[in-house]
Amino acid sequence: MRVLLINPEFPDTYWSFRHALSFDGKRSAYPPLGLLTVSALLPRTWERRLVDLEVRRLKGSDIEWADIIFVTAMLVQQESLRRVVARCKARGKRVVLGGPYVSTSTENLPEADHIFIGEAETTLPQFVKDLERGEAKRCYQATERPPLAATPVADFRLAELKRYAAMSVQYSRGCPFQCEFCDIIEIYGRVPRTKSNQQMIAEFDELLRLGWRGTVFVVDDNFIGNKRNVKRLVPELADWQERNGHPFSLLTEASVNLAEDGELLSGMRRAGFRRVFLGIETPVEESLREAQKTQNTRRSLLDSVKRIQSYGMEVMGGFIVGFDHDPEDIFDRQINFIRESAIPLAMVGLLTALPDTQLWRRLKREGRLIGESCGNNTSDSLNFVPKMDAARLVAGYQSIMRTIYNPKEYYQRALDSLKRTPVPNWDPKQVHLVRDLASFVRLTLKLGVLDSERKEFWRFFATAMAKHREQFAASMRLAAMGYHFRKLNEAYSK
Repeated sequence: MRVLLINPEFPDTYWSFRHALSFDGKRSAYPPLGLLTVSALLPRTWERRLVDLEVRRLKGSDIEWADIIFVTAMLVQQESLRRVVARCKARGKRVVLGGPYVSTSTENLPEADHIFIGEAETTLPQFVKDLERGEAKRCYQATERPPLAATPVADFRLAELKRYAAMSVQYSRGCPFQCEFCDIIEIYGRVPRTKSNQQMIAEFDELLRLGWRGTVFVVDDNFIGNKRNVKRLVPELADWQERNGHPFSLLTEASVNLAEDGELLSGMRRAGFRRVFLGIETPVEESLREAQKTQNTRRSLLDSVKRIQSYGMEVMGGFIVGFDHDPEDIFDRQINFIRESAIPLAMVGLLTALPDTQLWRRLKREGRLIGESCGNNTSDSLNFVPKMDAARLVAGYQSIMRTIYNPKEYYQRALDSLKRTPVPNWDPKQVHLVRDLASFVRLTLKLGVLDSERKEFWRFFATAMAKHREQFAASMRLAAMGYHFRKLNEAYSK
């Protein structure tokens, strides 16, 4: 059996980093971990190929080669998904669909032969057996959330590693909180399940064996959802890093209550975590309570960010406007918080009702839904009727984006972030943007010569050299990221 695994294209979003990747000669931020895991669940006797449309085009010969085609998608990939499925079906191929979009949007899916709803660790092996007997069903739905002990090491060898800026691994699924707008708890549940320490070390070993050095994104939606288990993991990760010369710089997502746990912060610092994305959402307590995000109301959000930064971790943050309880000055308050917290990479989005979330169900009851979310966290479209005047809300959102990604404003936040995140006492042996001369030349040519904001870049460059020389690689990465967000904002403002 020959299986083709296809990852559809993403539009430009916060997480695509597309405009920054060009400086480093990369095509995509991360490989499609879901498909690499699916590949590892298939029989070893099957031949397999991966086509990630983020890094290369899908050729007719790829489709003709395959006996069966697996396609995954997130909500934001739905348009590309439809094109891929139509193209494969036009050639008479058997198509299998799965992934988050499929699991939450079963009514609007493109025509396919087989649909997988939920996690596939138990249903995919059953499908293989049914297929061999000629009895494969159209729909396979997981009856329960599987233990992650059943999840194999992803088939990293399928990915063209040199085309990606980072690798990704997953430690846990699920989150103990109940944020109204979140679809993660609907897909993966509120009881976080984790892999064993041995599983994680095996994944790190495999990436090391394949020659990967650099950033590894632990893609959990809340890495610290199961604090007891994660506290057992981080010392082993730290020991592994030390044994292997610190080959990886780690990035993850976590809830803000990470700031309350000094032991965990120390462990993550030792294990090589250099960046963490926090769902901050809003500095307005009434809006946090409306969203059922009470974990963000227990201590000062600003103090929480500063404490995490003090452990050498750059904080990335998610912010939302459009809550029913947002005051008229919400836009200025968001700008001020982002500025004071020194969060360079701030993902600000309009509130959106994702399919089958608590928010979706509430707004549907209230008659306020007006369409399906596009899934793009940087779009200025609304899929519900807000309490604030819609035109004012969109204009205010756009004003936030124009302000925080104004080069002068952004570079100052980047410098403030560097000041607050001390360099670890180990020197990771990995390729950085600045260590690659070609990348550095591309960056300085684009931002320092051709860009209309080159004066601000050189001011930033000079200050970074003078005051943060030991973090110069990080400063140039931040410069590249700032360019991505500015170009993204310009594109959506047209």
